This record gives sequence, structure tokens and C-alpha cells, in this order.
Amino acid sequence: MVNCTSMVGGWIRVMENKIQEVRMAHEYIRVQNAGPLSGELTLEGAKNAVLVTMASLVLTRGKSRLTRVPASHDVYQMKTLLEELGAEVLFDEQKHELIVDTTFLNGWSVSPDLMKRMRASILVMGPLLARFGKAKIALPGGCLIGTRPVDLHLKAFARMGATITTSGDFLQADVEKIRPCRFVMDYPSVGATENILMAAAGISGVTEIVNAALEPEVLDLITVLRNMGAHIDFAFPATIVVQGSLDLKPVEHEIMCDRLEAGTLLIAVAATGGTLSLPDAPVDSLELVLEKLSEMGLSIEVGPQGRGVKLTSHRPMNPVSFKTMPYPGFPTDLQAPMTALLSLASGKGVIHETVFENRLLHVPELQKMGAQISLSGDRATITGVERLYGASVIATDIRAAAALVIAGLAAEGETRITGIHHLLRGYEGLDQKLRTLGACIEIVRD
Repeated sequence: MVNCTSMVGGWIRVMENKIQEVRMAHEYIRVQNAGPLSGELTLEGAKNAVLVTMASLVLTRGKSRLTRVPASHDVYQMKTLLEELGAEVLFDEQKHELIVDTTFLNGWSVSPDLMKRMRASILVMGPLLARFGKAKIALPGGCLIGTRPVDLHLKAFARMGATITTSGDFLQADVEKIRPCRFVMDYPSVGATENILMAAAGISGVTEIVNAALEPEVLDLITVLRNMGAHIDFAFPATIVVQGSLDLKPVEHEIMCDRLEAGTLLIAVAATGGTLSLPDAPVDSLELVLEKLSEMGLSIEVGPQGRGVKLTSHRPMNPVSFKTMPYPGFPTDLQAPMTALLSLASGKGVIHETVFENRLLHVPELQKMGAQISLSGDRATITGVERLYGASVIATDIRAAAALVIAGLAAEGETRITGIHHLLRGYEGLDQKLRTLGACIEIVRD
């Protein structure tokens, strides 16, 4: 949960470091208001699903094939990580197909450079422990949106018999024979659930994960592990029961559609007053987001068999309030885009961020564009304005970057967004997709 006491000090330190970093950048996104966006788009595979699926392949010996793989920066980072461990990896960007051969995997240490560039690299720790009995990693990097501690990962591995040692920025886990366990999680962390799942799938015996995260991406991973040969069931309440195997097989798997990309695109088009069809949108994993958009006065039409969605904008938009929560609650990854949208509503809404601290760093940047937002700890009160204005702003994480793009699409004048590497980490070709809908947006590299 959010530690409000440390939030302000941490916020200042993060912003100082981030501002210094992005001032040195030589690329930015230029966005201008081009009126209402309209059209139909196909979604990419989910970043948060593909990275953990790639990590899970460490458990197998042989050649696996993944499809609907987004060509995002983090996918390339994970590709490099697997190659560093000894895998052969081929990525066909045009087909969105990834072939990974882990037959001769021989590495168990991840370089600090990779760890600091991509937080998801910690997800190889569980598979490495299951396969080699040891893993060495640097403390992870990625988006600066809170402390996001790895304590739960380490506590679980210790319960499974591993000895955890630290040296500087490095963590090392060693175990003579990793064993199954019953682990009760303090909080339903997605990453920790996934890491424990993978470690448990690759060993003999039954492991129970109590108070587990049940996000759609976790369920997608469970499908992958089942196809490898692990037996995985569910028990009440929120418990995952894993019967592992020492002989997991390579898999063929299509990555699930990205619900967060879907939400981002719907919110972006709503901000411009446009219309958008997403024929492959995973409606069942977007129910609360779609409900909030409907409460704002936007028309939401769900396709046949509950697949696909069409959004039609209406003005004025009603304000809404919500609290971010683990799935099936409102996703923290769509909080920043919704903050931008609520800045254009007629009235006052309140957002309560309960998942990560430091995840309101986009607010000062939106304020530069004329948004009326007041902060109190982990709450943002947003009073809608008639219009936003273009400005030079800084993106501090993936979803903050998306929020600033959304604000820029609706703002009067030109918006310049630096720190765009965050956007490229999380989305494949978002600028191109928005241009397809009629947006005036480009990446400028000086």
C-alpha cells in the first residue's frame, strides 16, 4: 500500500533525477490538436504478458514459438537477456513472431545494465532457481513509480529453501534443492505471483500461493505453464495451487491482447471527442474501465460474444471518481491516462492511487497544460476545464507518457514531450496508430 509519509520526499528526489535525465535527451514527441480522432485499430500483444512468458521459457529445454509479440523496447531487452543466458532468439517483427531455443541455456547471472533498464528482468529469477538452483541479479530498474520492492519475491524463494545474499546492488539466490511450499502473500503482487508460479512449475511437489494476484496477465502465464506440463488449479480465496514438473516442454503460445493499450486508445479518442472501434479488445478484462467511461457519458458498444468494443464520444463529459486496485479493480496503469481525460470533464472527480507511491508524477506536467488538479497524499482532485494548452512537458514513466500524449491531442497549440523512451518501452507504434486515426503526432530526433 502507499506510504504517504515518504511520498513527498521521494517524489522530489525522483523528479530532480528525472528532470536532469530528460534535459539531456535529444528526442521528443510533438503533438498538436487535429480535432476528433476516428477509425478502427488492431491491438498488439500485452507487454505485461509477453515479458513474463519469455522469462518462463527458461524452464524449458527446446524451441518455443510465441506469436502476437509487440516490438516494444522492453521485448528487445528481454530478448537480449535470454541471449545473455545462452538462448538462441529470433524475432520476426513483421510477423510479430518470436522463436526461442533454450536447449543450451547455461547462464544464471543477469548483467546490471539489463536489470537497471527493465524491471521485468527480475522475472527470470524464479525460473533460474528452478533450473540451475542459483540466480544472480542486480536490483531492477524500469519506471520510477514507487519503491516497488522485491521483498515478496525474496521471502518466497527463502521459503522454498534459497539462501539470499546481497553485495552492493546485487542479489544472489542459491539453493541445493528448491522445495515446494505454502506461501501467504502480504499483498497480491503481480510480479511476485508470477515469479513464484514459475519457480513452482519447474520443481517437483505442490506449492500453494495464497492471496495471489489474479490479473489477466497472470492467468495467461498459467495457460503457458499448463501447456508446458505443469498442473495448476485454483482454490478459495485467491489461492493458486501448483503441481510442478521437472520436465516442462517447449510451447507455442499466442500472447493475449493488451488491455492497457486498449484502454489507452479508448481514453485518447474520448479526449478528442472522436469514435474508435477495437474489434479484438478483451472486454472481460476492461469491465470497470468501460463502466467508468460509460459513466462519463461516452457510448460503449460491446461486440458479439463479448469481444470487441466501439466508443462514441459525447460532450459534455461527466466527472467520475475511482480508486486504483488490483484486478478486477481499476488498473493503476490507466490511472494517468484517466487523469488527463478527467481534466476535460465538466465537474470534479477524485482519483485515489492505492497501488504505487510516486504514481502521480504526471500531475505537475498536466498542470503546466492548464489542468486544475490538487494533490493530497495519494489522492488527486481534478476539476475539469474547458480546454488544455500545449506546453513542454516531461514524461516520467510509461503511463505518464501516454497521459501527456492524450492531453496534447486535446490541447490548443503544440505540446512537446521529452522522456519518450518510456512510451517506446511500453507501446509499439502508438504514434503511428494515432496518426491512422487522424492525429497530428510525430517523434522528433534532433
